[in-house]
Parts: sequence; structure tokens; C-alpha cells
Amino acid sequence: MRRSADAGQAFPIYITVMAGLLFLAFAYFVVGQAAATRNGAQTAADAAALAAAQDARDQLRDGWVSVIADPSQWGEFLAGGEYDVEAACDRAASFAAKNGTELWGEGCVALPAGDDGFRVEVRTLESVGRSVIPGTESQHAVAAATAVLKPLCTFDAPEPTPEPEPSQADPDPEPDPEPTPTQPAPIVGLTCDGVSWTIDPDDPELPGAADLFTVRLAG
Repeated sequence: MRRSADAGQAFPIYITVMAGLLFLAFAYFVVGQAAATRNGAQTAADAAALAAAQDARDQLRDGWVSVIADPSQWGEFLAGGEYDVEAACDRAASFAAKNGTELWGEGCVALPAGDDGFRVEVRTLESVGRSVIPGTESQHAVAAATAVLKPLCTFDAPEPTPEPEPSQADPDPEPDPEPTPTQPAPIVGLTCDGVSWTIDPDDPELPGAADLFTVRLAG
């Protein structure tokens, strides 16, 4: 009888201990699930911000290549001032969607004047509890990231060649020979990250987008 009574008293304790262990396991699951969702949101925000900045970098290089024969138009492209913000932010939205998020809050915005880059804010499409944890259906993880675009190149235009002095008119001039086509002179003065480039307008070997600008996360 004594052993049976002890067993009867131990059973409620066993139930209490098991209930506590199950509660702790559930609590750890909730915390881990929320942390994983927040980490996923931050990864998506980082990828979206970098995608926007890289798209702007590609636009700048394409614009520079389009005026490669006219160095007077290089300035804004090499300095990072000529790109379509809306197109770059469309790229950010696309990357956000690929990572299970959407643009949220401020969405995608260009950095203030004086800085080139983008700040992107996203929200997870899945709730924090991923519809498994009661009460989390309306709770989503939100994260933001900033990517900056830094020029790596400088251009020092060479001094223009002075025009020749006009000569005295010949009273009995010889007929002019057929003009010889002039080849455009190579363009010098471009330096990217310490490397000098000589641009041949007829057969240009050009720096790539990554040679012109560096893209990185900030903050």
C-alpha cells in the first residue's frame, strides 16, 4: 500500500514537470522563430538596398559609355549624379520580393544630396510566427538597410591644343590636296582607384562598373 501511495503522489509532480518542459520548449521555439524571421527581413533589406545601388552603378556606366567620345560630358556620370532613382528602386522591390518581403514604410529612397545610394525598408510577407504561433498572425518583421555608391575615378582633362596661327594669303595658291581623315586622339587623364586609363575612341577598352564605383552597405 505504501508503494502505491508514493506512486500516486509522484504522478502529479511528473505531469507538472513535463508541462513545464513543454512550455519551455514552446517558448524557445517562439523566440527562435521570431529571430529567424527578423534575420530574414534584415537579409532581404540588405539585398534590396545593394540591388538598388548596383542598378544605379550600371546606369552610370552605360550613360558614360554613350558619351565616351566627348569627355566634356563625362563629369556627371563619373561623379555619380546621373541615374534614374525609380528604375533603381524597381530593382530593389524585385529583390525584396525574391526574399519573401515587400517594400514598407519609407520603401526605397535615394540618400540626401551629397551622398549617392539608397535606403530601403522592407516587411516580411510571413508573420513572425508564420501562422503557427497563435496571436502572431498580424505581426511582421521590419528591417532597413542603406547602401552607398562611391566614385573611384577622377578625370583631369588635358589642356586643349592651341589653334595654329593664320598664315599670309598666297596670291597664287596651289590647289588643296584631298584632306586626310584625322583619327580621334586617345583620351588620357582618367584614373580609377590609382590605375590610369587611356581611352581609344575607335576601339575603347573601358573600365567596368566595379572599376568606376564601389557599392557597399553602410551602418
